[in-house]
Amino acid sequence: MYISRHATTEFRLCCHTMLAPLFLLLYLTGHTLARKAPDVVCVVINLKYVQCSWDGPAEGNCSFSSRFFENKNFRECCTYVSKNNTRTGCDQTYDGLATKRFNTFYTKLVCSNNSFEHPHELKKKVKLNPPFNLTVLNGSDGNLWFYWNHSALTCGASEVRYRINNYKWETSSPRDGKNSHCINLPSSSSLYELQVRTTMWSDCGGSDFWSDWSKPVFWGSMRENNSTEVNHGVMSVWTSVYSAIGAAIFILLVGLLVYHERLRIIPIPIVPKPGPKFDNILKHHNVEDWLRISKPLNQGFKANFNDLACSVREYKQVVLSESENSDGSTSECLSTSCSSASSILLVPSKEEEDSV
Repeated sequence: MYISRHATTEFRLCCHTMLAPLFLLLYLTGHTLARKAPDVVCVVINLKYVQCSWDGPAEGNCSFSSRFFENKNFRECCTYVSKNNTRTGCDQTYDGLATKRFNTFYTKLVCSNNSFEHPHELKKKVKLNPPFNLTVLNGSDGNLWFYWNHSALTCGASEVRYRINNYKWETSSPRDGKNSHCINLPSSSSLYELQVRTTMWSDCGGSDFWSDWSKPVFWGSMRENNSTEVNHGVMSVWTSVYSAIGAAIFILLVGLLVYHERLRIIPIPIVPKPGPKFDNILKHHNVEDWLRISKPLNQGFKANFNDLACSVREYKQVVLSESENSDGSTSECLSTSCSSASSILLVPSKEEEDSV
């Protein structure tokens, strides 16, 4: 196929026309990627100054400036933070940060003639200094008291941790506005180590950051010989476990004895004193009716015959004279009448016995 020189020239011009915008787009994209903004992170330190840090480029240093929302002009950084002779941060001092932190904070970073601006919300970006003036005392109530001070006088929330004889840390729940902590009934033969840290109270806006732990304070003593060292915390736990096991075994043994009738528990109520009322009951009521005895059995105890009553009296001897016995014979008389009041036995006199 024959292609004219004119057609070839037009084709070249067309290719150049299409490739020129493509090269321009690639150049602008590469330039934009080279100007990628570094990440800037800002934190309010102890309500005194704002500390901002960034990942600086490998070559050259960046200049930093900042302002709050109510200010129109940026203020140059006063104190730079450097690493390997390269600026990586800035400490910017402001007055009234306790209230200014609720406003938007703007930063401007200029690197290699490229300027980058970032807005920041500092409300929850507050990090306080560690507490200071730590004191630990054994109170008059026998408890261990731990005191401290911190920079946020009215807006601080504290968290305490302590350990006994270098064992595991025990941490208390955060307490708002409290500068003291109590440990009940400590052991004087154990070593107590205590630390505290603070953050902003939720009523003051709160914070996502805790301060660093304070320097530790110590109370008590620990035996140097590890073979004789006693972990009172572990002993107290085992004492509770042994007590619970002993109580369970005792209850089990009592249950077995009751089940096998080796032991019976019979509750006996207190018997009240009958007093004068009981006498009235016996006098005016028939107690036999309360026994619920059947009528035939009750009638069997009653007599079904009548007999004359015969009273018994002692007897005496009566001597009969001759005038009383006219026929001259001796006789004896014994009265056995039940109606008589006494029994009479008649015997002969002594003279009659001699004549006989």
